[in-house]
This record gives sequence, structure tokens and C-alpha cells, in this order.
Amino acid sequence: MNDYQMGAVESRFADLIWSNEPVSSTELVKICEQEFNWKKSTTYTVLKRLCEKGIFKNEKGTVTSLITKSELNSLQSEKFVEDTFDGSLPAFFAAFTSRKKISAKELAEIRKMIDNYKED
Repeated sequence: MNDYQMGAVESRFADLIWSNEPVSSTELVKICEQEFNWKKSTTYTVLKRLCEKGIFKNEKGTVTSLITKSELNSLQSEKFVEDTFDGSLPAFFAAFTSRKKISAKELAEIRKMIDNYKED
């Protein structure tokens, strides 16, 4: 599994790309200068890192995503459960609910998800 983990700055940068894509790399530099007070080299360095992770691509001066934000969240969640709970979703759920109460609405949503789940 690829390493899709991102720090806070990379996450904010990724959100900026997702909300503006497709975006020219020139425009992205301008946006990052405005939003983060970054120099051109900083924008390109962070962009290169995220492209190497397989999240975005910069092709012919146009930056687009290879995966959606939702897909990234899913991949990160899967990796967390795998690394922390040996892939056991019940163990994760038990740990999560041991300190945080879930509402009746949340429980109903979870039940619905389970009822609608179809194994491939």
C-alpha cells in the first residue's frame, strides 16, 4: 500500500488543489503565494512530493488529482486500521467507542451501512 499520509501543510495544499483543479502550475504558485505566503520553489517542492505519492499529477503544466479526497480518506483509514489494529475493524470500533459515545443516529447509519454492505 502506498504511503498516502500527509502532514497538516500538505493536507491544506491538497485541499487547495482539489478545490481548484484542474489548475495550471503557474496559477497554483500564485494561489499558494496568496494563501500560504510560499515562494515558487516551495509550491513545486510540495507538489512534487504529493505527485510522488500518487495523489496528484502535473502534466504539461496542469495539475490534476489522481485520487479524490474521499478516496484518500478511505486509503488513510484502511492503513490506520491495518497498522494499529492488525486490520481488525471490530477492534478499531471497540477502541473508538470505549471513549466516545455514538448517538442513536450514528448507530442507525452504521447499521444501514452494514445492512447494505455486499462482499465482492
